[in-house]
Amino acid sequence: MPRCLTISVILLAAVLNCAGEKETVQQLAARAEAARPEDRPGLYVGIAERQLKVVAELFGAGRDEEAVAAVKDVVTYSEKAHDAAIVARNKLKGTEIAMRKMAAKLRDIKRTLSFEDQAPVQAAADRLEALRTDLLSKMFGRGK
Repeated sequence: MPRCLTISVILLAAVLNCAGEKETVQQLAARAEAARPEDRPGLYVGIAERQLKVVAELFGAGRDEEAVAAVKDVVTYSEKAHDAAIVARNKLKGTEIAMRKMAAKLRDIKRTLSFEDQAPVQAAADRLEALRTDLLSKMFGRGK
């Protein structure tokens, strides 16, 4: 009997995990807005990372206009994560690390694109670097 209960719990957890991945960006954003302030940076970073995966897929499929819109989403949700991390104060480091990784991924994506398509991706990478630098200054600067 305990074995059946354990298996049931594992299956339930797996089903809930799969259901969580199916949420739309709008649903995730609404959940982030309703979340506690200390939970918002992680939720926004998650949305930005998810959109970054979409960017890579869309550019790979040749759907450049949709990819550029997804790049804008990455920047938007990264800015929200930045603002939320400053408010939460204890999420600065994790948010900074995530932004560094996303900026590096954007630069990697940029290198695979034609010259005409590189500008918005480079602008997004630069914006993420600026946000990351600001977080670093909040962590280690005089105005803590």
